[in-house]
Amino acid sequence: MTDFLKNIFIFDPEHPLIFTRLWFWLFFAVVYAGYSVIYKKEKPRNAYLFLVSIFFYYKTSGIFFLLLIFSIIVGFFTGKAISKSDNNLKRKLFVALSVSVNLLVLIYYKYSAFFTESFNYLFGIHIEPVDLLAKWTNQFAGTHFTIDKIILPVGISFFTFQTISYTIDIFRKKIKPVKSIIDFGFYVSFFPQLVAGPIVRASDFVPQLYQKFNITKEEFGFAIFMILNGLLKKLVIADYIAVNFVDRVFSNPTTYGGFENLMALYGYSIQVYSDFSGYTDVAIGVALLMGFRLPTNFNSPYKALHTGEFWKRWHISLSTWLKDYLYIPLGGNRKGKARTNFNLMLTMLLGGLWHGASWQFVIWGGLNGIGLVVYKYWRKISPFAESKHWAVRFYAIFLTFNFITATRIWFRSESMQTVNNIMHQITHAFNFSQIGEIILAYKNIFGLMLIAMIIHWLPVKTKDAYKQTFINFPQWAKALTVVVAVFIIWQARTADLQPFIYFQF
Repeated sequence: MTDFLKNIFIFDPEHPLIFTRLWFWLFFAVVYAGYSVIYKKEKPRNAYLFLVSIFFYYKTSGIFFLLLIFSIIVGFFTGKAISKSDNNLKRKLFVALSVSVNLLVLIYYKYSAFFTESFNYLFGIHIEPVDLLAKWTNQFAGTHFTIDKIILPVGISFFTFQTISYTIDIFRKKIKPVKSIIDFGFYVSFFPQLVAGPIVRASDFVPQLYQKFNITKEEFGFAIFMILNGLLKKLVIADYIAVNFVDRVFSNPTTYGGFENLMALYGYSIQVYSDFSGYTDVAIGVALLMGFRLPTNFNSPYKALHTGEFWKRWHISLSTWLKDYLYIPLGGNRKGKARTNFNLMLTMLLGGLWHGASWQFVIWGGLNGIGLVVYKYWRKISPFAESKHWAVRFYAIFLTFNFITATRIWFRSESMQTVNNIMHQITHAFNFSQIGEIILAYKNIFGLMLIAMIIHWLPVKTKDAYKQTFINFPQWAKALTVVVAVFIIWQARTADLQPFIYFQF
């Protein structure tokens, strides 16, 4: 019994509390049972879900839950100060304080090692970063955390951006501050979307804090559909492709031919979409079961006709965040062509760096920025810009998908050496004569990839039709579908569960 309680309340870095583990669904069942008792009472409901969310983050990230609480405190009190002040200078100072403190914490944990390595290389010095939180915890609590390596807290980029947008929106008078720090803490830490998004705007979520619980029978069916859809994407498609093919090729690309390297790139595009959109599908479904609506974060991005449209369909909450809080404040497209192009490039470079602390991510962001700028000029001279012919659309989608996939060489590779090896194999060791043999050897992998892309490219009407069919099922049919889906997931699961890709961001 003691060991059982210890497993419940002690953080285990080897077994974090995530959607793909049985422990999460037991946790959610207990949380939902408690929620069913108090959901009609606004204050107890918000306080309950705030405490549950903090516990969830502790079970996901350990001692780093203190950083989340710190971010909540800073965001709440600076937001309150901005709202109360009539002095515009003071308001700007409080916004600057909130943004600076949150970004400094983010930069310290996410980019210290990156900047230190860069400075060491440029200036021939040897500086080692120190994890100050671990050091202080060891001093005051007698713990033995490692201090010579700064560990990235899960989801820090997501809750940092939410806190920043809250104070900026109060300054812009788009929203009013929340009533209490408990309510604000609940908004920032809401556990379904806490560690991998979507990034939720205060203007969308805060009003829901003060609304009565309401979920229709149709919404309940939709929530279950989204949870199953997300788990199938993650565990049946993303993890299977990753473990059995993509990870193997990227770990040692020179042992595979050019065709296998190319197919691994296509496989990774399918994997990263299935992984990340799978997480947000589950988050949307779990949140909806508790009466909260999260925004759509993906809209069939591989149907995009150009790079600009891709970024309107992919990780929508981040793309719109960068547009509203970085691109437009920089001047957007209001200050001439040269400045517009500069703003686009800077936004995409910083967007790349947001994804990870390495030069590969900077290059990846820069390439996507170039893609946006090039398309801006191409559409002005293209004779097919307004064409709706199926062949033109097919070509545009094909070209965009391949461009996005090609840039992911830098996104997925762990080093520039891996990038070079993959590019070398594709350009110098393609081995055309072995393509048939390779397809047969990986027929299950390639078949799953093909099925995934066909489903992705299905018309919206078709997807809505089978979604609505599930929603309209009688309860026994829904239950049977859940059992079948769980059986498929159980049979397809990998021996070692793969973490969600966007946990590292």
